[in-house]
Amino acid sequence: MDFNVKKFAAEAAVALARAVQYTEEKLGTSEKTELDAHFENLAQRADRTRIWTEKILGRTEGVLTPNPNNRIEDFFFEKLERKPRDRLSNLELLGVDMVEGGTEFGPGTAYGSSLIKVGNTQSKLGQVEREFIEKSARNFVQPLRRFLEGDMKIITKERKILENKRLDLDACKSRLRKARSMEGQQNAERDLRIAQSEFDRQAEITKLLLEGVSSAHTNHLRCLNDFVEAQVTFYARCHQQMTDLQKELASTSISVANTNASTMFPSLYTTAASPTDSETGRVAMAAATGTKKARVLYDYDASSPGEMSLLSDEVVTVYSAFGLSDEWMMAERGAQKGKVPVAYLEMLN
Repeated sequence: MDFNVKKFAAEAAVALARAVQYTEEKLGTSEKTELDAHFENLAQRADRTRIWTEKILGRTEGVLTPNPNNRIEDFFFEKLERKPRDRLSNLELLGVDMVEGGTEFGPGTAYGSSLIKVGNTQSKLGQVEREFIEKSARNFVQPLRRFLEGDMKIITKERKILENKRLDLDACKSRLRKARSMEGQQNAERDLRIAQSEFDRQAEITKLLLEGVSSAHTNHLRCLNDFVEAQVTFYARCHQQMTDLQKELASTSISVANTNASTMFPSLYTTAASPTDSETGRVAMAAATGTKKARVLYDYDASSPGEMSLLSDEVVTVYSAFGLSDEWMMAERGAQKGKVPVAYLEMLN
């Protein structure tokens, strides 16, 4: 092994001089070269950027991947430059169980059919969530991590070098003050000039890197907008999936209610020759328990003579009537009258 004793001794002497200088500064027995206010402001901004980027990155990863074991696994796969293994999300697992349960109960039953519909929607929500996580990781998480592991590490390294150069400079100043002989003063002045030049050059390099944090902020802002856009798309798609599911379940409830009503009151559904006759028969046996105003949430097409079609956003008068389940109410619009599903209504008073 090639071991350079002189080089080792020189490095040890430099390290010892820095340690002595640092100790004297802490004890207040030696002067310390201060950087200008602009440089200090840049350094403080870089520190704040590093601290808050680390916090935001950690919180974002916790939101996207709540399971810490999965986060650790994904981290190692990323470091190994391998694609993480596919795993079902909680929503997708719930969807699978609901579909299997609905199949077991029977797709022809109301409950089994509804379980299958909800399960399929949960699986779709899981896929939407997966796409949102992938997009957020690509456009927000990964750029922040690259900044911390790239630019910020370089800045930290150069600042440490600058601190060592400052200690060397102050140590040279201290030796110059303590020099007694002419030769000693000349050597100390020469070392001081070299140390001052190296310190100034390193200070300029570090300052340029610190000023580059502004461009990092600009890049982070663009990534933040991408993250918000991904969230907007995610929640909009989830809302659409749930709205469609709600309509499907309302249709199922209507079919079940019609079947139950025809079983309970067969004469009402078999003798009605026209909407007018049907309404007359039902009103004769219905007892209104109080009227209210309701806004229609979705369009609804009547599927039997006793029902009334609805238009989205219109306001109708509704009331409960004898013989109707909790899922139905009587509604009036001018001279029109008929039963409507409660799921399509929003009570106003």
